[in-house]
Amino acid sequence: MEETLTQNSAHPFFKLKNILDELREKCPWDKVQTWQTLRPLTLEEVFELNDSLLAEDAPAVCEELGDILLHILFYAKIAAEQQQFTIENVLTNLCNKLISRHPHIYGTVQVANEAEVKQNWEQLKLKEGKKSVLAGVPDGMPSVLKAWRIQEKAAAIGFDWPNANGALEKIHEELSEIQVAINEQKTEHLEAEVGDLLFAAINYARLLNINPDTALEKTNKKFKQRFQWMETQSLEQGKTLKELTLSEMEELWQESKH
Repeated sequence: MEETLTQNSAHPFFKLKNILDELREKCPWDKVQTWQTLRPLTLEEVFELNDSLLAEDAPAVCEELGDILLHILFYAKIAAEQQQFTIENVLTNLCNKLISRHPHIYGTVQVANEAEVKQNWEQLKLKEGKKSVLAGVPDGMPSVLKAWRIQEKAAAIGFDWPNANGALEKIHEELSEIQVAINEQKTEHLEAEVGDLLFAAINYARLLNINPDTALEKTNKKFKQRFQWMETQSLEQGKTLKELTLSEMEELWQESKH
């Protein structure tokens, strides 16, 4: 299967494609890459993009998007070598999908808001052959994001709390069930109840229009900064953090907030 996107070599996209072709032919490292050797590197690039997005670092986002684009072209290049598909197939399929999934733009369907767009999107996926609205949630997705996406997709077909209060009540219910499991020493149930609590908390965040993964990552960074500040302060006092009493650590923790 021959690739056809070779025209206009002065355009940055085609210049990049031509550079990749040359590297694939001449560079010892590029020559031996496969889908499977690239896969972990792609995940690394996505996490680097995630860090840049959270930091709202536009130059870094620009750079990381370029790295991911290179990976996309590389996967398509390998596929073309094996007569499977080309980057042109990737682009054509994407264009067709976007047009078919937006009948309110490219057809006669009327929508009132974003929620109806999401509902139509999931219904169209089912018509295309998907057996479940949850089929598109990757098994390998991090658990917090996976729970959030599962809930979003279920909500898109109407399976949702009418408002955030219902989800908040569910959190209180799950907390009570955890306490029951602890009191009755039902350790086999405790893990399941904690999982239910986390799922309910993620659902509550979603209904408050808060991305739980973003919120948790910001809290992680905040805790890390404060904890490392505590470590520095304790060393300046001639002690390691471990040598401080809990009350002394709590005092430093409160100071770290300022």
